[in-house]
Amino acid sequence: MNQIPVARLYEERRSAFEFEQLSGSLDSVVPITVSDINRPGLAMAGYTENFLSERIQVVGETEIGLLASYSAADREVAMDRLFQFQVPCIVVTKDLEVPESFLGRANDRRIPVLSTPMSTTPFIHELTAYLDDIFAIASVTHGSLVDVYGVGLLFTGRSGIGKSEIALDLVERGHRLVADDVVTIKRRHENVLIGSANQVLGHHIEIRGVGIIDLQKVFGIRAIRFQKRLEVEVHLQEWEEGREFARTGLEGHSTTILGVQIPLVTVPIYPGKNITVISEVIALNYLVKSYGFDAALELDRKVSDIMTKNSRLKMLARDDLE
Repeated sequence: MNQIPVARLYEERRSAFEFEQLSGSLDSVVPITVSDINRPGLAMAGYTENFLSERIQVVGETEIGLLASYSAADREVAMDRLFQFQVPCIVVTKDLEVPESFLGRANDRRIPVLSTPMSTTPFIHELTAYLDDIFAIASVTHGSLVDVYGVGLLFTGRSGIGKSEIALDLVERGHRLVADDVVTIKRRHENVLIGSANQVLGHHIEIRGVGIIDLQKVFGIRAIRFQKRLEVEVHLQEWEEGREFARTGLEGHSTTILGVQIPLVTVPIYPGKNITVISEVIALNYLVKSYGFDAALELDRKVSDIMTKNSRLKMLARDDLE
């Protein structure tokens, strides 16, 4: 199971969240293991059933207001309800002040307490996004990922088949490279696949016979993206006599990456074929389908209607003759 210490969260997001350490130590008894966040107000009010102790606890105006509404004795009881659980850490938003006894309990239980000036809801959104990236299931694949008309196309195929050349041609036509050769893919919430480049390779691309080029330096910042949702896999396959390739598009092939199913388009390769334009059409066709129109199904429906109509006319003509 993936996990990170609270100290890593503090160091990596200290500047972005403007963290201030309120507790004496960042050495938590339990590490951070999930990206979900919890608000402990209900537990402090007395309902502790199903308390999600494995999550980071975020204390905002609601929780501080609840404590302030209690008498001194009831306030201590409310804090005891929270600190009976061993949580990874507590983050106080809007730089709100917490009672000294709150910090005393946190130090006794070795629960780090951090403070941020951010408002509660934006902070939770940004923290969740950060943790989602940390805990996302990831894999590395050989291919090229290009943003074509806003659609993430992953080009796959054997080494040397021309994936990098297609990516270069698409960039020259105004599209954007995400990664070449080594593509890191992560699965986020809601079964979304996000592809990015290898940190070392960046947006360099190898063109056989030319060598390594830096696309950002050659084409400018407009030619690259740091990450992109992966939506369609385009598999490049050498043309083989007698091999069946999709003709109508009614079959609807798909592939599964990290448990997420996405469309798969297999394109036969032979000299003189303009794969770049075909790639643009694949992206546009995906967008059209996303808006509910499938050209293959529509044509199939029209042909079926014509055949049905002709069949009825033949039956009527036969009945007239009889």
